[in-house]
Amino acid sequence: MKQVVEHQSDVLVIGSGAAGLTLALHLAEKSKVILLSKGPLSEGSTYYAQGGIASVFDEGDTIESHVSDTLVAGADLCDEEVVTYTAKNARGAMEWLIRCGVAFDKEETDGDASNAPYHLTREGGHSHRRILHAADATGKEVQVTLEEQAKQHPNITVLERYNAVDLITSRKLNRPGNRVLGAYVWNRNQEQVETIKARFVALATGGCSKVYQYTSNPDIASGDGIAMAWRSGCRIANMEFNQFHPTCLYHADARNFLLTEALRGEGAYLRRPDGSRFMPEFDERAELAPRDIVARAIDFEMKRLGADCVYLDITHKPADFVIKHFPTIYKRCLSLGIDITKNPIPVVPAAHYTCGGVMTDLHGQTDLNGLYAIGEVAYTGLHGANRLASNSLLECLVFARAAAEDIESQLKKIPFPGDLPAWDESKVSNSDEEVVIAHNWHELRLFMWDYVGIVRSDKRLERALRRCQLLQGEIQEYYSNFHVSNNLLELRNLVQVAELIIRCAMERKESRGLHYNIDHPQRLANPTPTILIPD
Repeated sequence: MKQVVEHQSDVLVIGSGAAGLTLALHLAEKSKVILLSKGPLSEGSTYYAQGGIASVFDEGDTIESHVSDTLVAGADLCDEEVVTYTAKNARGAMEWLIRCGVAFDKEETDGDASNAPYHLTREGGHSHRRILHAADATGKEVQVTLEEQAKQHPNITVLERYNAVDLITSRKLNRPGNRVLGAYVWNRNQEQVETIKARFVALATGGCSKVYQYTSNPDIASGDGIAMAWRSGCRIANMEFNQFHPTCLYHADARNFLLTEALRGEGAYLRRPDGSRFMPEFDERAELAPRDIVARAIDFEMKRLGADCVYLDITHKPADFVIKHFPTIYKRCLSLGIDITKNPIPVVPAAHYTCGGVMTDLHGQTDLNGLYAIGEVAYTGLHGANRLASNSLLECLVFARAAAEDIESQLKKIPFPGDLPAWDESKVSNSDEEVVIAHNWHELRLFMWDYVGIVRSDKRLERALRRCQLLQGEIQEYYSNFHVSNNLLELRNLVQVAELIIRCAMERKESRGLHYNIDHPQRLANPTPTILIPD
């Protein structure tokens, strides 16, 4: 019989990317924190983020301009108060990162390099150069720097290779109130479910792009936080707005490799297989149009031509410029036989970013007392119908700090939860049908790509919902009868977020931003967020 294991902490942070690490580091000065990571600490979307972080550092730029660009990209569906709050707090977040040791690129200078201004790049949808970056591996620089700080902090306990199974709430235990009390977590090393008791819980689990067949995201992006919050009674919003990054490398040996938008920001062109440019025919901003427009244009051209891919071409720029600004991409492509200084790069769109998520306020607080959601897992109102490039890591940083301040203000008032029941697995057995999980996994991701992808229709959405509901029944029966596993937990969450995406998409009777329905091509005059409320 396995030993019952229970952990206890002031705050449980589920997720170890920019949002989770930032929150843990801010909180650790005054509280004990457990930081939960599904895989190795660095295996999340932050590590692979290339472009950078948007913030006003240039004298010719303004916070008002950053706000305006975000609102335009969000297609009139952003919460202007949230956008303004984020833009105003951006510089402070960047300065905190710099104090932590993050080394953003600076301009070349003949004088003292330490006093040189930061090199700012520009990406699609931005009217100014305002992207701080560390070459083309900004996420890696941020992740590694914050990881080192977290590992060294005496008040932070890092648990790697742990899956969150479900939140424990007072309502689920038939206790008074509506508060989170902790979580059941699956220790992948010991293959057993353990309990974590906490006064506060924060979801920093990222998005759910793994629900699609083709994605730029790492394998862990399975919508765990969104699904757990929904099962615990939290509202979910705007799940129909899944951003497809226009330029993922198209190569059999390069699964998930993203080509940063900064390539287009520095002058790269998109070309058809015959070498002709096509973006000027779709938008006056051409390659610098927002991602939804660029992704739809590529999708249209590929379908029209029957092409497997289009091409991203920066060969007209000096070779030393390209190698200096995009060393990671240069090396990766060269390893696959593509010299980006001489050859156009084959690219396709891929599911990239979840603009909707768990509804929160300006402090990251959800509908469940004591439960916070930060970063891609959350719906704050910042992104609206389409995320502006390089606002994602910014959202993680700004709202992690806001959540930390809110939690700190309540620490002395909230006692530890009482005894929590141990996980009951007395009525389950080991499965001998893992093929069922593998089959359902592939079926789900394929019909989501075909029916709920870049371009949708009412009939496709109806078909997707029917298939999703059939899978939900099969997966729930499986979950009820067998011991949990990594693949089963992720599949259970993915099929739940798939349903939420489909239901949100069915409710929006218009085309806006990332949601394009050929049966409703117009825009409505007074758009509102799509909000789903659990039963």
